[in-house]
Amino acid sequence: MIRTEVMENNAEIIESLLERATEYGKTSIELAKLKVLDKATDVVSTFLPHTVVIVFVLFFMLFLDAGIALLLGEILGVTYYGFFIVAAFNGFAGIFIHLFMRKWLKNRMSDCLIKKVLK
Repeated sequence: MIRTEVMENNAEIIESLLERATEYGKTSIELAKLKVLDKATDVVSTFLPHTVVIVFVLFFMLFLDAGIALLLGEILGVTYYGFFIVAAFNGFAGIFIHLFMRKWLKNRMSDCLIKKVLK
């Protein structure tokens, strides 16, 4: 009789421990999800304003290039010459950036992203 009571008591304790462990596991998973969500929103909220600024800078550069191309075309007497000159300049600048600054830009972006995630 005492032995069955002890076994029932042990079974209740084990069942209680399993329930607590299950709840702890669910809570840990939920906490991990919330931490990931917090980091993701922090990263997105940081890079979204930068993206907007980059878009405006790109539009500025586009219109500046068009204006310079038209001006050069007027000076040279043929409009499309100005566009060819500006396109060649942009091409050389792109090649220069790709050859000499690609790793630097990649490292800067990686460092910024890692700092935000580990913050």
